[in-house]
Amino acid sequence: MEEGIAQQLVVGTRAATAQECIRLKQQSQLSIVLRQLRRNRGAIVGLSLLILEVLIAIAAPLVAPYNPLEQSPLAALKGPSTKHLFGTDDVGRDILSRVIYGARISLRVGLISVSIAATIGTTLGIIAGFYGGRLDSVIMGLANVLLAFPGILLALAIIAVLGPGLFNVMIAVGIGGIPTYIRVARGSTLSIRNCDYVTGARAVGCNNNRIMLRYILPNALPPLIVLMTVGVAGAILTASGLSFLGLGAQPPTPEWGAMLNAGRTYLRQAWWVAVFPGLAITITVLSINMLGDGLRDALDPKLRR
Repeated sequence: MEEGIAQQLVVGTRAATAQECIRLKQQSQLSIVLRQLRRNRGAIVGLSLLILEVLIAIAAPLVAPYNPLEQSPLAALKGPSTKHLFGTDDVGRDILSRVIYGARISLRVGLISVSIAATIGTTLGIIAGFYGGRLDSVIMGLANVLLAFPGILLALAIIAVLGPGLFNVMIAVGIGGIPTYIRVARGSTLSIRNCDYVTGARAVGCNNNRIMLRYILPNALPPLIVLMTVGVAGAILTASGLSFLGLGAQPPTPEWGAMLNAGRTYLRQAWWVAVFPGLAITITVLSINMLGDGLRDALDPKLRR
């Protein structure tokens, strides 16, 4: 009996030592990632632009010169001037104010959509990779069925069922992104589940839920973080496209895609109505993609210089 107790103590000590090594390794990896990220000029520029846009969106009531919904028919389709830096639209609303408030909507749509996709997809992917067998086949079969549809077509089908609206767009874009997270999380789990620290956790009696949350999820996060970063840009583009088609934000909501749709009629006589919302989408997506590329280079050991 004493030998059994001694063996349990040895196993427990090894597991504790393994946990401490994992913690120290994660801290060292984090410092390496931050150092590599600081060296990437593109990532720093993208992060700076993104932070500036987030601050502007948060302070929209203080920064916007006018009420984005206030109409002034006498000032309709006025070009950029000192009074209206981005001009006015067909009903006299200030485009700069609408672009600023539109940042709130687009960023919220991107974050919520990616949160839905990442939460559901990562959970299912880790479960599929950890348990395997029939459960893995069922989950991956569902993911493959969803991947058979183009993203925008799947979102259109979901909105056709739920109806148009900004909230439904978030759900549609989020569901469309689930299969990608399932595949990435499953692949990471398959490479992690047989590692020594997972075996040690099983030896000391950790249940499956604790192993997945404590040991597998933290080590599967790097590729998922990159996917989530780039996914925000894709969600913003998809949501703007759906709003452009009239299936997303409804008038008079100051959403960039809806503003593009309203301005396409006046491209020749009032180019500013569509150009400035389009620039806002371009700058936002570009900054997020630059940050995502920097994170990918920093998190992938093969790409570190």
